[in-house]
Amino acid sequence: MDSVNSIKELHQRIAVWRAAGESVALVPTMGNLHAGHLELVKQAQQRADRVIVSIFINPMQFGVGEDFDSYPRTLEQDAAQLQAVKTDLLFIPPVQEVYPRGQAAQTVVSVPVLSDMLCGASRPGHFSGVATVVCKLLNMAQPDLALFGTKDYQQLLVIRQMVADLCIPVEIIGIPTVREGDGLARSSRNGYLTAEERSLAPALYRTLCETSAAIAEGNSDYRVLESEAIQMLEAAGFRPDYYSIRNAADLSEPEGETESLVIVAAAYLGRARLIDNLVVDKC
Repeated sequence: MDSVNSIKELHQRIAVWRAAGESVALVPTMGNLHAGHLELVKQAQQRADRVIVSIFINPMQFGVGEDFDSYPRTLEQDAAQLQAVKTDLLFIPPVQEVYPRGQAAQTVVSVPVLSDMLCGASRPGHFSGVATVVCKLLNMAQPDLALFGTKDYQQLLVIRQMVADLCIPVEIIGIPTVREGDGLARSSRNGYLTAEERSLAPALYRTLCETSAAIAEGNSDYRVLESEAIQMLEAAGFRPDYYSIRNAADLSEPEGETESLVIVAAAYLGRARLIDNLVVDKC
């Protein structure tokens, strides 16, 4: 596996593949890779001739007081894992390569409405940072497709909307969440959990499953279901940020009958902010 740090080198490698008529997939990450990331790489390999994985801890998507400085940086281990699954190219741009004029002077991509709710309400500016860096990475690599995990459900919808609105010619593919045996969604921030917190963490997914089962049985009093779920999480030791039942297509509030719902949640457990979701098909 080769690795490059500059856009120029990235373009040179991709040009060789394009000249050979090969398709290209991009898997954007912030490193500290786990089984969920590797599943994205494997799925990308099934869909394209060449796979690029980017590792870039994007300062623009971290707010004041968030964990940018302490976010795990594990490049050596990450590279070894990507080598083991036969990744074609690792792109590791420094901050000055991505934001050569600095963040204050950077053109910002913002996706309205979707970016302002849920995680966007709790983390102002977060999704503008995500949309901006993903837009830049897509323009740098110009892949045929890019793969993202569905654990970050709102992020996936934001990226899809951005690509559609800006007419970026890339297919955005969502890959199902990879979970531990006890249901906990794989996440780089799970490393923040103490042993005791780790034993409590699967309660988030269990709560989603219980809400999903209630909806499947015909309970449509969503506000009551949300309130009950928050109480369950608090009793389990979480500090819920939000727990909401939304339309799966656009995260709007459900009104009347809808074909597909998604339960989205974010909750703190110690210093870890865990997010998860579960799509509920009613028909």
